[in-house]
Amino acid sequence: MAISDEYIQRLLSYVDIESVVSPYVNLRRRGRVLTGLCPFHNEKTPSFTVYPETNSFYCFGCGAAGSTINFVQKIENLDYVEAIKALSQRAGLQMPEDGYDDSLSKRRMRMLSINREAAKFFNSVLSEPRGEKVLQYFLGRGLTHKTITHFGLGCAPDSWDDLKKHLNSLGFSNEELYAANLVSRSERNGKVSYFDRFRNRAMTPIIDLRGNVVAFGGRVLDDSKPKYINTSDTLVYKKGRDIFALNFAKNTGSSQLILTEGYMDAIALHQYGFTNAVAGLGTALTREQAQLLSRYADEIALAYDADEAGIKAKNRAIDILSSTGLKIRVLNLTGGKDPDEILRKYGRERFQSLLDGASNDIEYKLLAQREKFDLSTSNGKLEFLREAVKLLADLDGAIERDIYISKLSSELNVSRDAIQTQVNELRSKKNRYKERERVKALKRESSGEGDRLNPARNVNLRAAKAEERLITILLNSPEFYEKIEQNIKPEDFVTDFNRHIFTVIYNRLSEQKSVELSLLSGELSDDEMSRATKLFLQGRGTAFSLPECNDCIGVIKQEKVNKTDIKPSELSDEDYLKLFKKGNI
Repeated sequence: MAISDEYIQRLLSYVDIESVVSPYVNLRRRGRVLTGLCPFHNEKTPSFTVYPETNSFYCFGCGAAGSTINFVQKIENLDYVEAIKALSQRAGLQMPEDGYDDSLSKRRMRMLSINREAAKFFNSVLSEPRGEKVLQYFLGRGLTHKTITHFGLGCAPDSWDDLKKHLNSLGFSNEELYAANLVSRSERNGKVSYFDRFRNRAMTPIIDLRGNVVAFGGRVLDDSKPKYINTSDTLVYKKGRDIFALNFAKNTGSSQLILTEGYMDAIALHQYGFTNAVAGLGTALTREQAQLLSRYADEIALAYDADEAGIKAKNRAIDILSSTGLKIRVLNLTGGKDPDEILRKYGRERFQSLLDGASNDIEYKLLAQREKFDLSTSNGKLEFLREAVKLLADLDGAIERDIYISKLSSELNVSRDAIQTQVNELRSKKNRYKERERVKALKRESSGEGDRLNPARNVNLRAAKAEERLITILLNSPEFYEKIEQNIKPEDFVTDFNRHIFTVIYNRLSEQKSVELSLLSGELSDDEMSRATKLFLQGRGTAFSLPECNDCIGVIKQEKVNKTDIKPSELSDEDYLKLFKKGNI
């Protein structure tokens, strides 16, 4: 069962969507709505819109949408019940003890308990003889016992089932351990056996922003392969989503975060007083991670390794971080291959000087291009300028472009106007391309092509438009339900995606329940809520009529009977222009 409507409505009367979204998005008021950069995809121009009157949000860029509850679910990666719990704690309300199905939440809590006990086990092994080798490895890396304890570092013993036996003794089943990715299993002659996944490794727990152990990273101390083993995706962990040590770094009060490649670099920096250091999780930086970083910092200082792999990872990170609006600084790690080595060889002051002298991202890119060419020759100078113009054309700030154009002009003894002209021409070309792509995207959307959420829309455009319009009408004017419920049923819908949204709305109205967006969150998937929110917002302020409802019903039933695959390019919307005219959100 779902949490009662009465409780949801009471809860949302205590927490307004603006106060919930504001810690994650810098909102600016525009009349009756609020806008900001979307926290769910990378963008430079604000397309994320909050509607306080309806406790809803919609992103015109990526399509993310929903209620206050959906926002908490997406931003904190929580299920529906957990999001309700989080909002209840914020409001100081006691959740009902029954009346809802919290089985998924219980499974997540169970898995977090397993991970916590595993972390305690790995850490305890360090104080035993079988953990001495790993302990000496950590101490040999310059870590103190205090740091080892602070980060919960540990040792996976050289055993096939010590962890499994320990967790079994605490009441956790082999199936639960397998789901948590702590054991592996094999099957021979019909018999299934389980064994520890992490064996004879130095262990680093991954802790999320709420202090939960969600995953582990394990490193061998010899030449065994693979060198690193990390937790795969589970119910509580998704690779490429979390950031190592951000649970500590976010509390430093610094507007800057130092981003490193590996755990040990971040740990070493913390030990030397750079408690705003964080690290990726063994993979290239993802857009989700970049968005997460942007919530807790205004500036990122990249302290990646100085080897070839580190340079490639650094360039990728710069490209991804650039789209978040974060300021980027790039350290030149001279004197060592990584931050850990520099700290151990030269101490805190040396790293601080490298941090103070870090270049911004455009300076770093220009320097990297400069090193590729012989600027003492005319051809080398020309090739460098061509690459430099490409970099400057991507800069949105006119003042920033002007500064670098003037600097290049002076350094290379080239006319400033000539460089400016080249930059302007390239920017105009890129802007024309973006506009063409935007128009193409709009055409695809209006024709039903490439609809990720409802693929069937592409070949059932007339029916899908009628379905969507009927959903829009009922969300905005539920009183029409009593006038149409005898003429249309969910099974009449042509597209499965729209049918499920309509079914939820239809059933609630048949039970005389409200169809406010916030009350649909527990019954619709994330994608369905995004589409329902979009349709609701499109119909705001529109005057609907019973003939319009009946026209929609007629189209749906006709298409249900005469269902045929017609390409969108063969369809004409002329007869339905008035019926399916889109409202302005």
